[in-house]
Amino acid sequence: MTFQEFLNVAFSPVNTILSVLLGLSVIYWLFTILTGLDIDVGIHSDLDGGADVHTPEGHFHAPEHDPAAWMHFLKFLNLDIVPVTYFLTLSLLVTWLASFYLNYFIPLPTWAGLLALFPMMIAGMLITKMVLKPLNPFFKEINHKGELSYAFLGREGRLKSSIQDDKIGMMEVFIGSDPMTLMVRSKDGTKLEHGTRVMIVDEEPEKRIYYVQQSMRY
Repeated sequence: MTFQEFLNVAFSPVNTILSVLLGLSVIYWLFTILTGLDIDVGIHSDLDGGADVHTPEGHFHAPEHDPAAWMHFLKFLNLDIVPVTYFLTLSLLVTWLASFYLNYFIPLPTWAGLLALFPMMIAGMLITKMVLKPLNPFFKEINHKGELSYAFLGREGRLKSSIQDDKIGMMEVFIGSDPMTLMVRSKDGTKLEHGTRVMIVDEEPEKRIYYVQQSMRY
């Protein structure tokens, strides 16, 4: 393969967007390595429930009408553990490689190449999940800035979704100026509305679920 052939395939109508995104990812990681700065586009490790999820390296917005399905999908991909930038970069690389070699060895019409991207993206995410799985114990021990996991018992914050009985919702707490979103349940099953100020009174460390009750301070 000549360099010109490489450029032709890499920047074909099908691969141009993937190539640009991959190039931006390389720039991001070079900037991070050279400066030591962590650009906080970064899942705090606690997913489920419904609204904005702050992650180690990214923000996801869960639909308010059915947040559980979205959160379960993120947890299936281990994004409650793995930093989002790691996951996205590797899955993007896998997808780009698959698309590049497919279009190099089997030139497809543009429309067919674009359609093929969707199964390749899904395959890329699944492969990334398997590749990063051995690192999960390491990622569990750190948050998005590489610090030890925080102790949340006794901390207060506001609910970002309503909870009742066994329903899981989201709570936002601040560690200094750093917002984090945790998955929570009502301690005694009492209904707590979105926006209620609550306190974390118990936890299930293995499931990363926190139990809350309404704060006495308003």
